[in-house]
Amino acid sequence: MKIQMVDLKGQYEKIKTEVDAGIQDCINNTAFINGPAVKEFQQDFEKYLNVKHVIPCANGTDALQIAMMALGLKQGDEIICPAFTYVATAEVMGLLGLIPIMVDVNEDTFDIQLEDLEKYLTPNTKAIVPVHLYGQGADMERILAFAEKHSLFVIEDNAQAIGSNYTFSDGTVKKTGTVGHIGCTSFFPSKNLGCYGDGGALMTNDDEIALKIRMIANHGQEKKYHHKILGCNSRLDTIQAAVLKVKLAHLDEYSAARNKMADYYDEHLAGISEISVPKRSENSTHVFHQYTLKVKNGKRDGLQKYLAEKNIPSMVYYPLPLYRQEAFQQYVHEGFSLPITEQLCSEVISLPVHTEFDQEVLDYIISEIKNYFNS
Repeated sequence: MKIQMVDLKGQYEKIKTEVDAGIQDCINNTAFINGPAVKEFQQDFEKYLNVKHVIPCANGTDALQIAMMALGLKQGDEIICPAFTYVATAEVMGLLGLIPIMVDVNEDTFDIQLEDLEKYLTPNTKAIVPVHLYGQGADMERILAFAEKHSLFVIEDNAQAIGSNYTFSDGTVKKTGTVGHIGCTSFFPSKNLGCYGDGGALMTNDDEIALKIRMIANHGQEKKYHHKILGCNSRLDTIQAAVLKVKLAHLDEYSAARNKMADYYDEHLAGISEISVPKRSENSTHVFHQYTLKVKNGKRDGLQKYLAEKNIPSMVYYPLPLYRQEAFQQYVHEGFSLPITEQLCSEVISLPVHTEFDQEVLDYIISEIKNYFNS
């Protein structure tokens, strides 16, 4: 059997008629840039997220960069972010002359460690970028309280958790990405809401910030050929918007399917003493962009090699902390290390999880994992 981390073809075949019609419509009307589908998707996404403004852009990395530009952050300003995340989170900071301050994460939920916020806070700290890693929300209520106390901006990196619900202690429920000053997401094909190329978006409830974002993403202009500020060129293609409009209508269905797979993994892997199945946060739903195990006793790499021999794909997100990447050496002192991040980089492994639940495939994966630990 052929097993994939994400079965995009199987997903496409179920929505083929709708997707093909949307793409053909874009070709027929030749509105390839800022065509009707972009506005339609934007409005549908605003309604789904219950947020005032969605501003589509070219990709998730652009979204992060535009967010930091829109908040008026200056060279030398410090931004706190987790060290256990994808490079884009901190990469854009360096490109803008900002200083990424990398902090540790929680061992079980992989989100930013609140104790480290106080530890690494300085007079130059201007923002926090929590990452909703693997598909569930960080502890946004406490992060927002800390940010308000110290007059900091909060930019949510929501590339992996679109569709997740965060519940506050008073019962208020919000979609991740709509809680901070700005939320950023990616529509990379393998994301829970993915297009058939590159794409991204920013979300905010602040009218002034939304206006600034739109200007920056459109060469700094509010009116055509009148450029008030320096911006960039970051647009969501009309064809990609047409695909996303179709897939958005199925997003909750996709999340339910991913949770079905995750529940099955949990049930059949929980008894293996040398692995830990993903912890579900009490205040956030999980949309399982990744199903990530922690493998103890130094057996992670052996498990990955064994699975590969059995034609079972797996991925390590992420094998190196950001501060060990060569590109970030200027931001950390020699010997800098964060214990939980180091531990996770040696333990985590993600198994296939997607929208096309296949009992035979799942049973095979689980059986081979058990074989490895029983051998």
